Amino acid sequence: MTRAVIVKAKRTIIGKKGGILSKYPPEQLAAFIIRDIVQDLPEQVDEVIFGNAVGPGGNIARLSGLESGLSHTVPGMTIDRQCGSGLEAIRLACYLIQGGAGQIYIAGGVESTSQSPYDKRARFSPEQIGDPDMGVAAEHVAEKYGITRQMQDDYALLSYQRAIHSLKKDYYSDELVKITDIPLQDESLNPKLNYERMLRRLSPCFKENGTVTLGNCCGINDGASAVLVVSEEKAKELGYQPIMRFVDSVVSGVNPNYPSIGPIPAVSQLLSRHSLSIRDIDLFELNEAFSSKVVACASELSIPYEKLNVEGGAIALGHPYGASGAILVTRLFYEVQRYQANYTISAIGIGGGIGIAVLWESMI
Repeated sequence: MTRAVIVKAKRTIIGKKGGILSKYPPEQLAAFIIRDIVQDLPEQVDEVIFGNAVGPGGNIARLSGLESGLSHTVPGMTIDRQCGSGLEAIRLACYLIQGGAGQIYIAGGVESTSQSPYDKRARFSPEQIGDPDMGVAAEHVAEKYGITRQMQDDYALLSYQRAIHSLKKDYYSDELVKITDIPLQDESLNPKLNYERMLRRLSPCFKENGTVTLGNCCGINDGASAVLVVSEEKAKELGYQPIMRFVDSVVSGVNPNYPSIGPIPAVSQLLSRHSLSIRDIDLFELNEAFSSKVVACASELSIPYEKLNVEGGAIALGHPYGASGAILVTRLFYEVQRYQANYTISAIGIGGGIGIAVLWESMI
């Protein structure tokens, strides 16, 4: 079987809604990534596949490819699986390569919450089943799994500390593409802030007497990320060093009132399918939309924090919805080169009650 491998991975900085990236529409954010990825690519891309969640609609992947200067003969396809869209785009590109549809894909995600034309989110689930806003759903998960405010704040502090450590070690610079006049630092992260004190002082923001605060959940953000996915044969032909090989993936559905737990069955099924255990996985990148989500998933799956989001995550850096799944893969791309890792997993929980988990094998 033809196998899909990742040979390049990049992202923009993550900006705040209304912040440093707000003047750029999504196709321009994506175009920065595409140009960087193809700058030394000697052959034409088969297709651009991008995920997007909050608009403005149309085929952003096609628009982004044209905006970047790719030939008009390169098609594009846009995917909406909400905040799993970027990971789904990469997953699909891998399966297209395995199926023989093509050999070279740019796949990822992009989001400009700053320029979204929509005042409120779309429905994720029928009202008769339950369609809670994500903050309320995070409270549901905390209640269901007995996750206290202290447990959430402790995990959030770990995310901030790890992100600041990674920033000081200059780890993120490997991931980032340069945008003229924009500093190469994620906008939300402030190394001078006392996050421990901040976490203690914040009040619940989604439910009276709740446990979720603006400190132990992600922000609303802009950004883009993508990878260059090629067949193993094409990587060898073009002289690329493959970094990660796609092994398999699982998509699962859960109760829409508890969307954060989507990764639990997805990861469980993925491991079972390959006769693997948590011990066999060296690194996990799990999107940190809410601390309650991460704590619940880590607890139910018995994932030690030492393996989980080791360089910080969305609580510290931000969550540009459609791009976040691709950022997970981009982060793993550099982590497997920095640490000794064999098997890794990227996973995300999605509004409406869906979880995606993707298994990767290191090739270095």
